[in-house]
Amino acid sequence: MVTGSPAVPSVVLTGTPVVPGAAYGPALLARAEISPAAVEAFGSGGYADDEAALAAYDAAVAAVADGFARKAEKASGAAAEVLTASAGLAKDKGLRGAVRKHLRAGDDLLASLHAGVEQFVGIFTGMGGLMAERVTDLRDIERRVTAHLVGEPEPGVPTPELPSVLVAEDLAPSDTAGLDPALVVALVTERGGPTSHTAIIARQLGIPCVVGVGGAMGLAGGTPLLVDGTAGTVESDPDAAEAERKVAADRESRAALAAWEGPGRTADGTAVKILANVADGESSSQAAGAPVEGVGLFRTELCFLNRKDEPSVEEQAQIYAEVLRPFHGRYVVVRTLDAGSDKPVAFATHEGEENPALGVRGLRLSFDNPALLERQLDGIAAAAKSTDTETWVMAPMVATVAEARAFSAQVRSRGLKAGVMVEVPSAALLAHRMLEAVDFLSIGTNDLTQYAMAADRMATDLAHLTDPWQPAVLQLIAITAHAGQQAGKPVGVCGEAAADPLLACALVGMGVTSLSMAAAAVRPVGARLASVTMDVCEEAAEAALSAADPMAGRAAVLGVLERA
Repeated sequence: MVTGSPAVPSVVLTGTPVVPGAAYGPALLARAEISPAAVEAFGSGGYADDEAALAAYDAAVAAVADGFARKAEKASGAAAEVLTASAGLAKDKGLRGAVRKHLRAGDDLLASLHAGVEQFVGIFTGMGGLMAERVTDLRDIERRVTAHLVGEPEPGVPTPELPSVLVAEDLAPSDTAGLDPALVVALVTERGGPTSHTAIIARQLGIPCVVGVGGAMGLAGGTPLLVDGTAGTVESDPDAAEAERKVAADRESRAALAAWEGPGRTADGTAVKILANVADGESSSQAAGAPVEGVGLFRTELCFLNRKDEPSVEEQAQIYAEVLRPFHGRYVVVRTLDAGSDKPVAFATHEGEENPALGVRGLRLSFDNPALLERQLDGIAAAAKSTDTETWVMAPMVATVAEARAFSAQVRSRGLKAGVMVEVPSAALLAHRMLEAVDFLSIGTNDLTQYAMAADRMATDLAHLTDPWQPAVLQLIAITAHAGQQAGKPVGVCGEAAADPLLACALVGMGVTSLSMAAAAVRPVGARLASVTMDVCEEAAEAALSAADPMAGRAAVLGVLERA
């Protein structure tokens, strides 16, 4: 029970809603600080020479990377992926080289560490996209390495003594991945957008989450907070009885959602395929137990982020078969390498691009290296044959009809269904012509939003633009879905927007035929769709498309659904 203070007026802060649900608890502030006294006492470290200082750096880095790896072993899905990536980033040779350079220039170890990190902060920020998000990871690594050097415990989220609302400026993957949903009832961050690591892992854990909340760090620790992950609000010192009532109602609603077992359809029987997003064999096996009709997005590049050499066709076939096999009798949509920009793969991606988010990534990697795609398609085809699992294949970052046609020919020659991702606005505007060349389309709302709105999806200051509820983005989705209806071919959504139960209803009303999401979102989305008719979904679509901005869109759709 949280007790409010009647002497303190209630204040409502707003942000971007990420995971729906209501939660009430005291604010638990996470501050990633290391004792200034410990840093001062450490001083220059007293090392005999540069090599001794570098050896101390290596030992501290190894300890930090091992910590990430141990957490990754206990985690799964998105949490395991980001922790593994953080372990690799901590041991990055380029970062070590930058630290060594500053040591040799006469800087002490802590100054060299900071300078090396700042060098890469600048590089990652300039790259934009999800690489810009890695700035949070870099600073987290710097704090953890510094802690080991000065003899302090690694910083991170404090362990709450009672169920609390975790409030932070931003959260590193190592913080969010280890959260206990029984003790952390909601997440509130001052920075971050709807596709940040915090948001992705919050969805996986099913914790109500609101990001980009201005003024969140100004809240005092212990302040009672009511978090509404549907409306995107954080209310301080609310009426305690009313807050408890809202949480109880939300709890009842979630219990009802948990009972949903599919298949996906509206209340009047319109079929909507509910699918899972997976990254590897383990996440596929877990998702196979959910009430889904298949996999709508298998992110193949996540299998290879730590690979220096391209795996053989045979090895790729084995890796893909582990994902396909649990869905024998259903179907799996495999995305070819979405490498580049925020997801560098050593054996595939280009280095040194001035603007990698708009550079050689996704399908474009095959333009000057066609054998890379050929070998991957051979591996996918072999996996499909060995598992006897229906397999669809789609390419990311398709911008022209000619690209779609060429890719489709390659896929169909291997006896598989061919599709393309709609992430580039040109693909949406030409969706009717794309569908003349391919069997299906899948809308990646994360990239479509940042390209349509010309806003880096990781820029906190632009979170209002990188919201998939933006009317312009919804118009592009509607154009694509309408093209699918005219062609009689499926159009799905596999971006984070599919995991939003409110938006899912509007998407179905636009004509979207499948929704693919993290397993934790399957039941909330499926149950919400089952509660409304197709007519209501179409009304929700019109409300969302007509809204002036994302917040107005959410409110309008919620109003439509509540009246139904």
